[in-house]
Amino acid sequence: MDVFNIDKTVYRGRPSGKRIPKEEACYDLLDSLGIEYWRVDHDPADTIEKCHLIEDLISVHVCKNLFLRNRQATNWYMLMMPGDKPFHTKDLSKQLGIARLSFGESDMMEKFTGLTPGSVSILGLMNDKDRKVRLLIDRDILDGEFIRCHPCINTSTLKIRTSDVIDKLLPYLRHVPTIVTLPDSRISETEEA
Repeated sequence: MDVFNIDKTVYRGRPSGKRIPKEEACYDLLDSLGIEYWRVDHDPADTIEKCHLIEDLISVHVCKNLFLRNRQATNWYMLMMPGDKPFHTKDLSKQLGIARLSFGESDMMEKFTGLTPGSVSILGLMNDKDRKVRLLIDRDILDGEFIRCHPCINTSTLKIRTSDVIDKLLPYLRHVPTIVTLPDSRISETEEA
């Protein structure tokens, strides 16, 4: 892996300097809703491996965010799940009663959420005014006191209380999450050993 630089400081709230508009919009939204958050700045974290390097510093496990679609490309989904849990489309497809899910195209992700690959975040749903994207949250995410996400750009990582996401952010965005339970194949492999 290339050198990955992380500012070792955990900041409370928004940065003092100017950031790109979509990142500023995230801070504006969180501040307007009275949602407390902590921030770590770093080089672009566009892989799970790089996100793991931030884990100890921010004290929240990686949350993998995936942009998905059905076979016909008529329904779009954002899945939040633990970063170390394996993802198998068949497991989620079965729970949703969909023949097949696949990863959504980056142009559609940008169209609906304003996000680009490597920066998928629940905060991008603020750009989904027509609610074209259905939010799916793995039950394991809800067990944690905090979630972590990017502020619509992968050069910062935020730590936000899960209760604030569920009770303040999502109602404001008018996105009702669908809670799913994805099997954890790591557990069954360990039990078999």
